[in-house]
Amino acid sequence: MLVLLAGIFVVHIATVIMLFVSTIANVWVVSDTTKASVGLWKNCTEGNCEGALAYAHEDALKAVQAFMILSIIFSVISLVVFVFQLFTMEKGNRFFLSGATMLVCWLCIMVGVSIYTHHYAGGQQTSFYQSHHGYCFILTWICFCFSFIIGILYLVLRKK
Repeated sequence: MLVLLAGIFVVHIATVIMLFVSTIANVWVVSDTTKASVGLWKNCTEGNCEGALAYAHEDALKAVQAFMILSIIFSVISLVVFVFQLFTMEKGNRFFLSGATMLVCWLCIMVGVSIYTHHYAGGQQTSFYQSHHGYCFILTWICFCFSFIIGILYLVLRKK
């Protein structure tokens, strides 16, 4: 049981770190023809990330930014609640609160990445003629899977 709890804890910390990286870094869509990439905050060309996004005023991008920040907040809250419940909860109880909070994080990731995929992942808004998904976009989908699995495990897991 201790190994299972430690494993879940490590995966949860990895998910939080990956969410931070994918939200902060500006490599969501990468150009195939030039050394340029775009993220949620800036446009990077030749390693210089000072350019503002051409579509920074759009509500869809602001929604993606908000949902990704919310996913980080809920993931950290879930981790803190899990540690708190681990030391204060009676034996035989389930980790309902931490599981529910992690599933809210999962929902925020799903909404944010779905909006981004619909509006920007094709490269039309980014003005790249040929582009592919960057590592931040892929990390976010990995976090989507991990947060769902962790949330379900928290709901099923009993403290022994």
